[in-house]
Amino acid sequence: MKMTEAKFVQGFIRMANDGWEQGWHERNGGNLSYRVKAEEVDQVKENFMPGEWKPIGTSVPKLAKEYFLVTGSGKYFRNVILDPEDSVCMIELDETGENYRIVWGLANGGRPTSELPSHLMNHEVKMLASGGKHRVIYHAHTTNVIALTFVLPLEDKVFTRELWEMATECPVVFPDGVGVVPWMVPGGREIAVATSELMKKYDVAIWAHHGMFASGEDFDLTFGLMHTVEKSAEILVKMLSMQPNKRQTIMPEDFRNLAVDFKVTLPEEFLYEK
Repeated sequence: MKMTEAKFVQGFIRMANDGWEQGWHERNGGNLSYRVKAEEVDQVKENFMPGEWKPIGTSVPKLAKEYFLVTGSGKYFRNVILDPEDSVCMIELDETGENYRIVWGLANGGRPTSELPSHLMNHEVKMLASGGKHRVIYHAHTTNVIALTFVLPLEDKVFTRELWEMATECPVVFPDGVGVVPWMVPGGREIAVATSELMKKYDVAIWAHHGMFASGEDFDLTFGLMHTVEKSAEILVKMLSMQPNKRQTIMPEDFRNLAVDFKVTLPEEFLYEK
């Protein structure tokens, strides 16, 4: 099967384009990775032309010998749908989980996203936490979430509560809440470690003044999670632009009642009295 005809590659391309159309990926902003299933690897391995092994920059032993579809460093999301073989690559990890090699893609040269250490460290965390179900890691420059990191305290409980209050579906879509990483230089080990610690608890981490980092089981769930958080942030930005104080909102007891009806568990740490 031709690589770009595979269903999982088509899903990857569609998600990248959906993010571009939302306005989350100016220039070469953002990155996306997918942990490929063994049967999917078998479907496309005839296309592989393995390159040389290179260091990841971190160690992810639980992901040894796994394959990932990843956007390229410096590549534009707007071009993924036009020329995926130039914009995307599939990589293989070695038996130590410390090195990778490109087996397909980046036809005109290049390397995987500069955020590869963050992606792989978080893939390892979420794979273990979900019993192998989580396969997608997505980073986007979500406009309204970034705006809020300049005006809200950079605290998990504050961001979670404010986002939950903006739309009734939010505590159902992300009942565990969201984590917040203070500003750090992107692409390095420090931000990768900080994010992976938060992702042990959450499926979403907000990077202050930078964007959002999300994990999910498949493309639809992960994109939907990112979209829901960003839409809630947009409502909050609009509300704050009209009036700094809410006249009415969803109260802690309302959230508890919602949790019963929708069969979700909402941590009490986020249902504090203001």
